[in-house]
Amino acid sequence: MTSVQLALKTLGVGGTITSDPKTVTDAERVIFPGVGAAGAAMQNLRNFGLDDALRDIVRRGVPLLGICLGMQVLLDFSEEDGGTEMLGLIHGRVVRFSPTNSWDKVPQIGWNSAYWSQENAESVFFQKMTNPSDFYFVHSYYPVPDQSSHIMAQTDYAGTTFASILQCENIIATQFHPEKSGKIGLQLLENFIKQ
Repeated sequence: MTSVQLALKTLGVGGTITSDPKTVTDAERVIFPGVGAAGAAMQNLRNFGLDDALRDIVRRGVPLLGICLGMQVLLDFSEEDGGTEMLGLIHGRVVRFSPTNSWDKVPQIGWNSAYWSQENAESVFFQKMTNPSDFYFVHSYYPVPDQSSHIMAQTDYAGTTFASILQCENIIATQFHPEKSGKIGLQLLENFIKQ
């Protein structure tokens, strides 16, 4: 979370790290990073009332950027922790990589390419970005949305092509960490802030 705040500071943008639902619902836009495991993340969201706060801002059209686990939590269900019910803001599930060879390690840790279609390249979210672009990933699970129209960009790993950026109405979500992805990650954050 601090790394996201530092990235925003680099862009000259203020931000508040909070677990207060009212601060979230009053925000002009929300960045929702996530670390750890699905079950604990959902329990923490419920304990603080942030699950309802996130549903509220999405319903009202407030721009929301989910990052890594913060992306996965937006879907309906995750295989992690024996199966975890998530927020259900984007219909779909989260599944674990099943490598078909010995050199693809799980979790995926490191740089990998995200690429998007020409149609999606017209989105303001991709302004001033090359296609494909390399971002920093740390994850064992990946999203499988019900609707392919929600996939903005894809990435290949462990014999799987998976959605690395999702968009559903006012929600944008990345499986990678833009705040750890150098200049291109900063550009993506800036595009989200300006949209």
